[in-house]
Amino acid sequence: MSVTSTVLLAAAEHSDDENVLVPPVGELIIGIVSFGLLVAFFFWKVKPQIQTFYAARTERIEGGLARAEAAQAEAQALLEQYRAQLAEARAEASRIRDEAAVQGRQIVAELRAQADREVAEIRVRGEAQLAAERSQIVNSLRSELGGVALELATKIVGHELARPDEHVRLIDDFIAALDASGDATAAAPAGSGG
Repeated sequence: MSVTSTVLLAAAEHSDDENVLVPPVGELIIGIVSFGLLVAFFFWKVKPQIQTFYAARTERIEGGLARAEAAQAEAQALLEQYRAQLAEARAEASRIRDEAAVQGRQIVAELRAQADREVAEIRVRGEAQLAAERSQIVNSLRSELGGVALELATKIVGHELARPDEHVRLIDDFIAALDASGDATAAAPAGSGG
């Protein structure tokens, strides 16, 4: 016989005496006691450690969430503060730009007014200087013209006029006649041009 057939025969003889599905009572009691000790050990040592670990992890996660929410709230507050400062800086820059534009216009107006005053002063001085020079030239021309006219009159008459007061009167009459004829000539082109 072979080994397998011997094992099968021994199993068949043994199966008649006991059921394979039902364990022996001694093994069943040892198994139940061992399982009870294992469960008791689990609840006595392992469960508190698991609960402590779970509580620490929950606290870490909740603390991390709370810190993240606090950081987010702080970041949001900083963002709002930054936006407010940016808006304030923009408003300040706009105000400074507007003030600079107003000051620029004031400076330009003041410079124009000053330039106008200087032009008016220069014009007044020029006119006064022109009038003084004209008066000087007219006086100079009168004396020269009077001398020339007297000399001419002496040559025409053939003798020198005796009284100096007659010289002055003659010169003044001659110049007045020249002025009258000069004014009439100046008025004629001006009148014909308009």
